[in-house]
Amino acid sequence: MSRANLTIQKRLASSILKCGQRKVWVDPNEVSEISQANSRQDVRKLIKSGLVFKKPQASHSRFRAREHAAAKRLGRHTGTGKRKGTAEARMPTSVLWMRRMRVLRNLLRKYREQGKIDRHMYRELYAKSKGAVFKNKRVLIEHIHKAKAENARIQQLKDQAEAHRMRNKAVRERRAQRVAARREALLSGEQ
Repeated sequence: MSRANLTIQKRLASSILKCGQRKVWVDPNEVSEISQANSRQDVRKLIKSGLVFKKPQASHSRFRAREHAAAKRLGRHTGTGKRKGTAEARMPTSVLWMRRMRVLRNLLRKYREQGKIDRHMYRELYAKSKGAVFKNKRVLIEHIHKAKAENARIQQLKDQAEAHRMRNKAVRERRAQRVAARREALLSGEQ
């Protein structure tokens, strides 16, 4: 028997199985029996007996797509011939700027909360960050270390100068006391 005689059966089966007619499989060895079925009830019996069933979903493999994506992560397939948009469209400078600012500002906030920098240095470095003085986090951290070392050095020099001043003041006072004592002794000796 020709396959054209099974059009009705396929249509009914596709309606029952809730799929397209191309997904309905009909047993080629039982064509005569299947062609006798002319109602939904008959087709349901055929489905139950396994002479008609729904073909499985054809797989759409992601293998090649995954391979390609893995290669792109390694930098393949990204030459000039593969680019459609401008460099600005592909990676906007504004996005790069925002990322950079967020990284630097988060670092400054963290350092201020930990007490590594005081609020004055925080404000100064915040403004410098906005002025594009630091191109990345590493440069900012180096600058902070240098600034802290410089501040410590200046403070040490101030402390030394203050100690020197106090020592000189004490020496002057002692000398004045000695001179006053000598003068007192001379005056009392004359009388």
